[in-house]
Amino acid sequence: MIKTYFLITLCVLFWSVNFIIGRYIKDDVTPLELAFFRWLFVFLIISPILIKRRKNILNSLKQNFKILAILSILGITAFNTLLYFGLTTTTSTNALIINSTVPILVLLMSFFILKQKINSYQTIGIILSTLGVIFLILRADVSNIFSLKFNQGDILIIISSTAWALYSVLIKYKPKDLNDYEYFATIVAMGLLVLSPFYLYQGYSIEKELEVLKNNYPIFLYVSIFPSIASYYFWHYGIEKIGASKTAQFTHLMPIFGIILASIFLGETLETYHLLGAMLIAFGIYLSLFYKRKVNLDF
Repeated sequence: MIKTYFLITLCVLFWSVNFIIGRYIKDDVTPLELAFFRWLFVFLIISPILIKRRKNILNSLKQNFKILAILSILGITAFNTLLYFGLTTTTSTNALIINSTVPILVLLMSFFILKQKINSYQTIGIILSTLGVIFLILRADVSNIFSLKFNQGDILIIISSTAWALYSVLIKYKPKDLNDYEYFATIVAMGLLVLSPFYLYQGYSIEKELEVLKNNYPIFLYVSIFPSIASYYFWHYGIEKIGASKTAQFTHLMPIFGIILASIFLGETLETYHLLGAMLIAFGIYLSLFYKRKVNLDF
């Protein structure tokens, strides 16, 4: 299990950097450009799988088109594109608060869609981790809540988080006749296909797009390889091994990684409330992942 937890943690770390990148380059690269080139690069990287395994993929598409279309739209087209759009008009503080609802959304969707039971330790763990996130965001001062302002970008982040939570639950229904690599290649191709008309509709000139690629290709390579290929594999691996609800709990690590990254790259200092919030998050994850198992062993 240590391997599973380590890979999910890496997944969330890569996403945390992606979160910062999306906010950092908002004035140089449009959300649609970032989303499109991200998945175009991924498509080019995994295209050998599509070519080599095309027969099996096409057969699966004929039999499972509906669920594959839903998963590709939720996980590839909608989630990241809406996230990037949201980050252009909302603050990172608001986005972190909204993002902390993903574990709760996954838990509730698993209960209603998959009929999975919710144990008390899991509920308490998620509540503690959520409180830890809020503790960090408010800087240990409840009065700071009155200074928070919400806008249309927050609505997009809410929709984005909901799309990812639903994707994480519905992944249980992915076709069994596709292995992990074939499945990922399939939803990337379908998701990019859905995203392309929106990108082309913007009427970007070839000269401008070549300039965007030239100036930002390291960023496109990063978001294609780490938050996309690596993180998607790690996330699916986690869901397969420990379930969607427990895997989603790791998203509460994003504020902690955000603090660490900010201290390294932005020169921000670590405060006492950062450590206290991190402790709440860590204890919440411990309760959610380990405590019930420990109790069961005692009987």
